Amino acid sequence: MSTIQDHNTASNIQNSTVTDNKSAPAYDSVTNNIVVAALYKFTRFADFEQYREPILNNMLDNDVKGTLLIANEGINGTISGTRQGIDNVLEYLRSIEAIGSFTFKESYTDAQPFYRTKVKLKKEIVTMGVENIDPLQSVGRYVKPSEWNALISDPDVILIDTRNDYEVKIGTFQNAVNPNTETFREFPEYVAKEMDPAKHKKIAMFCTGGIRCEKSTAYMREQDFEEVYHLEGGILKYLEEIPASDSMWQGDCFVFDNRVSVNHNLEKGSYEQCFACRMPITVDDMQSLAYIKGESCPHCIDKATDEQKARFREREHQMQLAKKRGEAHIGSDVIDVIEKRKAAKIEVRRQAEEANKANAE
Repeated sequence: MSTIQDHNTASNIQNSTVTDNKSAPAYDSVTNNIVVAALYKFTRFADFEQYREPILNNMLDNDVKGTLLIANEGINGTISGTRQGIDNVLEYLRSIEAIGSFTFKESYTDAQPFYRTKVKLKKEIVTMGVENIDPLQSVGRYVKPSEWNALISDPDVILIDTRNDYEVKIGTFQNAVNPNTETFREFPEYVAKEMDPAKHKKIAMFCTGGIRCEKSTAYMREQDFEEVYHLEGGILKYLEEIPASDSMWQGDCFVFDNRVSVNHNLEKGSYEQCFACRMPITVDDMQSLAYIKGESCPHCIDKATDEQKARFREREHQMQLAKKRGEAHIGSDVIDVIEKRKAAKIEVRRQAEEANKANAE
């Protein structure tokens, strides 16, 4: 019996909880003692703002790090911590009526892959920037990992990797099309330029954990593409369930934490990360003259200003000092730096508006 799910069963899929992990390294209280849980759920979350502090406090109480995004359309994120800590946070999230049960995928590592604990209020839990795209109403057909190889081996199927270009470059499925997008916001433009419902009859799509495909397949159906499929649970679920000997996956899978990438066994992969631009880098990249730890790499050497490089250099210096003292350096999270810049810009705009009002009076 086929396990390809019709798009009308989206709500049923959303309410399943994934806890099995067949091919990944098993949890070990000594070696692989950090649990990494990637989760999402599209749901009607009308009062999401009031849950930011309770969710954040629950994560802090359980010493769980990572980032959760909450919005009117649901919840999305990746968190990490001890077995008990993760279980406690997941149980708390399930207790929130608007969330209930949800899909999640686990992997295990020997070091904390996040620096911070964050809960962010968002307009979208995965940003496409297109109004009225609702995966709860219409999405593509879910395909189990066990049937994915057969589907993408069909010569009539166009296989599209919905992730960003830098993610695709370190690993993807055989014969997958790379839309060459820098952000998910660019995906609708790619569809408008390159795809035609009259020509492209069967489309299969995939992403890291499944959430981007919820949005992208919903968008494709809005654009009158009828036969649209996506990999249930994403690449991570495929790597978890399909033996490497039977796999059509090539390379590593980029992940949005300090592991940078994972291999087919869901272990830390072969890539490091440039702390200036956050791009994945190889051993060869780190041998390049363009690579200065914490300051630049071949991807960003010509993009950063002298002022930015000086700031990156100072941050790296402070990180090394903190490391010698056995402390965590607060500046090690570049996302935190970006947020501070945004806050500063908002404050400048606010002051300018107040000045304009004062002058008008």
